[in-house]
Amino acid sequence: MDGIGIGLSVEVYRDNWGIPHLRAADPDELSFAQGRVTAVDRAWQLEVERHRAQGTTASFLGTGEAGWDTFVRRARLADTARRCFDRLDAATARWVRAYVDGVNAGLSEGADRAPEFAPTGLTPGRWEPWTPLAVWLATHILFAGMPTKLWREEVARRLGEEWTELFATDGPGTAGSNGWVVSGDRTASGAAIVAGDPHRFIEAPGVYQQIRLACPEFDVVGFAVPGVPGLPHFGHAGRVAWAITNAMADYQDLYRERLRRTADGGVEALGPEGWRPATAHVETVEVAGAEAVEIEVIETARGPVIIDADGGSGAGDGSGAGSDSDSGSDSDSDAGSWEAISLRYPPRVTGELGFGVLPALLAARTVADVDRAVDGWIEPVNVLQAADVDGGLLHRVAGYVPVRDRANSLRVVPAWEAVHAWQDGGQAPTPRADVEGHAVMANARGLAAPLGAEFAPRHRAERIAALLDGSKTWTPEAMTSVHTDTDNPSAARLLEAVRAVGSPDDPASAPLSPAALAVRARLLGWDRRMDADSVDAGLYAAVRGAVVRRVAGHPAFTALREPAPHPAVFQPWLALGPRVAFALETLLAAGPVPATDVAEIVRAALEEVASGEEPPAWGMTHRLAPWQALADTDAEAADAQWPGLGGDHDCVLSTSSVPGFTDRSGRASAARYVWDLADRDNSLWVVPFGASGVAGEAHHRDQLPLWLRGELAPVTTDWHHLTEELPRDDH
Repeated sequence: MDGIGIGLSVEVYRDNWGIPHLRAADPDELSFAQGRVTAVDRAWQLEVERHRAQGTTASFLGTGEAGWDTFVRRARLADTARRCFDRLDAATARWVRAYVDGVNAGLSEGADRAPEFAPTGLTPGRWEPWTPLAVWLATHILFAGMPTKLWREEVARRLGEEWTELFATDGPGTAGSNGWVVSGDRTASGAAIVAGDPHRFIEAPGVYQQIRLACPEFDVVGFAVPGVPGLPHFGHAGRVAWAITNAMADYQDLYRERLRRTADGGVEALGPEGWRPATAHVETVEVAGAEAVEIEVIETARGPVIIDADGGSGAGDGSGAGSDSDSGSDSDSDAGSWEAISLRYPPRVTGELGFGVLPALLAARTVADVDRAVDGWIEPVNVLQAADVDGGLLHRVAGYVPVRDRANSLRVVPAWEAVHAWQDGGQAPTPRADVEGHAVMANARGLAAPLGAEFAPRHRAERIAALLDGSKTWTPEAMTSVHTDTDNPSAARLLEAVRAVGSPDDPASAPLSPAALAVRARLLGWDRRMDADSVDAGLYAAVRGAVVRRVAGHPAFTALREPAPHPAVFQPWLALGPRVAFALETLLAAGPVPATDVAEIVRAALEEVASGEEPPAWGMTHRLAPWQALADTDAEAADAQWPGLGGDHDCVLSTSSVPGFTDRSGRASAARYVWDLADRDNSLWVVPFGASGVAGEAHHRDQLPLWLRGELAPVTTDWHHLTEELPRDDH
């Protein structure tokens, strides 16, 4: 890129945690520097993300990734990224190109430092200008939880229409977050504080990168998404700070398609106007250690086909589901047709991803600037909060939600019915609210309620609000007590059921054994805190797990136990056990399991736990289990290296496992932050591991002890307190 690559004015500093602080002459050169330092620090992570975004991970990671690669190819993520890049304004396109040039400049050096390249035989590839957009899409394509529509279809078909929303909850495959803004009249300094923590599947290296970006136009600290320029989610620009959570909005639709082969080998799809041509071509997914997989990539007027007739990923051959009486038809014959499911998502339809927001956020000085910038947000749909030094506060939804029939948000809908089409140019209004004292965002049904179908339980949101109400002199340091709160409100309903068993009103003929009565007494005296060292929390988890397994095994759910006929990439949303685990509160009080059977299930669970070995403290089984692209060969040793955790799915300290099946936690706080608008240097932040993605380096996991203790590292912005790196050859 002309003028970028020599970078004589680029300066790279590090703080005591190895976090890069970059300074350059202009935004484009700074974007180049961000790309380069990210490639040097996280080459392996970047290359994994690039391959994930273009559907080529199986070529070096093996058969376990073939399902993801197939989904990405069929969903046409890379092609969508190209389209969206081509529609960027010239300034944003130049800024993104500069980042890509920086990545390409640093990859070789970064790969030389990363030990994962050698055993996989992977060599650094070349990033294209559209690659960051593809990384963004791959990171967020499942954020809207559209596979839940597949689950509702299975429930309706197997259990009955009346139970379609029985399992509604924040499912096991959905990302969430906590966030809150406190106005100046409730802080010790008189200036606002923005704080929170995004909940993501924990990956090593981490999914967020602490970084500072400074040039004459702006100076911002925050969390970057490796592979993407700027600070899209969490940033503090000195005079203004912002943060987001997942709005839980529904903006992706699944269509039941009827397809047929034409005489010349092409494909047609049945739409509201009858049979119309669909695009189709064949791609090859290379698989290390196995034969390559050929897939047919089909796209109808609704969108790309992501599931074929039998739920697999192969090419449709006309031998699928055949003709159904309710599938609709026109006067043409549909003999030999087959069914499939297509995905319609905003960037594919509009050619816009909202990347113009990213440089605009960096340049923001007030909440009004942030507000204007995020008007262009497309995907994912977020709840955003911001505050500035002049007392401005912002609490709103940002993103693109299409206007269409309500049924689209709940189920897989027929492609041939015109009522399910998106309204031309129709974009749902994004709600906003005033901030009075404080505002909380935690994925619950609230501000974004008109835009979604399923939300997280209100437990985290209500608990955070209650904690914030406890003081009018909040400081950044005190905010860590909110981040780490382990009260578990969702335990209340199971504890009520435990109380009922063995009570004087219990109609059961057989009393609880003395050992089960002792378990019951301990649970009823428990403080409901999921602390890592709590043996009573461990006891509760053991009883809960036994209840979940028994509820899932009840005859009422026999029809749902057969695996759903869909690709493995969607199975986290489709397995009965996790669905029962996360909907347990509802299932204990409603649903097809009779109340008398629920009581017997709880009774049996108490007896089971009482008759076994004493459950250990919660943190002994509730251990961190991060995803790593290159898994350790010794699984037992790998598990032992990760620490025990406090918290639980519905605690503010949200550390999710799958009760009844595993206590290992794969989802937790991917970062924590406190943005102080009184003085940016009083701000705090932490990630689960460290600034370096290179195993064995000093800053690879040096923040893990802080993260485990609920502590945060200081944000340092005084250049005199940072260490300058020596200029590199290409600077």
